[in-house]
Amino acid sequence: MTERIGVSVNFSTQPLVDSLIRDAALLRLGVKRLDNGVTVVDAGIDTIGGLEAGRRIAEICMGGMGTVTLAHSALTPAWPLRVHVHASDPVLSCLGSQYAGWSLSHGKGKEAFYALGSGPARSLSLKEPLFKELAYQDKADATVIVMEVDRFPPLALLDEIAADCGVETEKLTVIVTPTSSLAGGLQVVARVLEVAMHKAHELGFPLDNIIDGSGSAPVPPPAPDFITAMGRTNDAILFAGQVHLFVRGSAEAAEKLAHDLPSSTSRDYGKPFAQVFKEYEYDFFKVDPMLFSPASVMVTAVESGRTFRAGKLDAELLARSFGG
Repeated sequence: MTERIGVSVNFSTQPLVDSLIRDAALLRLGVKRLDNGVTVVDAGIDTIGGLEAGRRIAEICMGGMGTVTLAHSALTPAWPLRVHVHASDPVLSCLGSQYAGWSLSHGKGKEAFYALGSGPARSLSLKEPLFKELAYQDKADATVIVMEVDRFPPLALLDEIAADCGVETEKLTVIVTPTSSLAGGLQVVARVLEVAMHKAHELGFPLDNIIDGSGSAPVPPPAPDFITAMGRTNDAILFAGQVHLFVRGSAEAAEKLAHDLPSSTSRDYGKPFAQVFKEYEYDFFKVDPMLFSPASVMVTAVESGRTFRAGKLDAELLARSFGG
């Protein structure tokens, strides 16, 4: 895509990574240099972290091409604190960087480590077919990857990641964010726009026609166990996420996208995600993939100026998930 020539999500993100590490004590993060030279930032495993740490990590996930802010809103009175996200190039920022699409694993049995990687490193490794569709490949000598995990990744896996990205291990930063932490929960909910982008892609809407976008969702209370925490972060988006996309193309196509995007179009909508997950015996592949989308959607067709709305926020389901 010609308008992205010279755009580097890794270059744009590096100042944010440097700032995160520099302010680690202020943000209640842990930073350590491993024996192989990789820098690991702990945002909740052995540290407290917090909302500001999660906000900054979310902007890192977006490849330095998005803004993430916190503000109180009347949209969800019982849970007024919301995260607000905007990306001037939501396709590259959300799908080319923020999306957790890189499947990472090492070892077998009880000692096996598994994670989904997100962030700018994905655009260097190109392990996902998605990058052919995006027609995007970055080049950089330093990179960062974010993992939603509650334990530290093994050295051997980090060596593989650096090799796949074509960088020296000393130039690789890994940020670990347990979903049960404040930082981890916030950076997941900050994917509200990315979730909409991913579903639009799954629906076959031309990605080149999405030219701008924003979204918001409530910040969930943390939970000590992974299933509850994961359920709440999903439900923040499914029941109270709001997204506004600006698209090129016909008004009819924009109207159809708005109609098909909300989470309520899924067969699995109507129960807290932790309950849905349990009923499917904790098998993600059994969950309807169309469930993962914002509750409320607006799509504006920029040529005609027409805006279409679909879906709604559900305060009752949100309260069931968040605990009253």
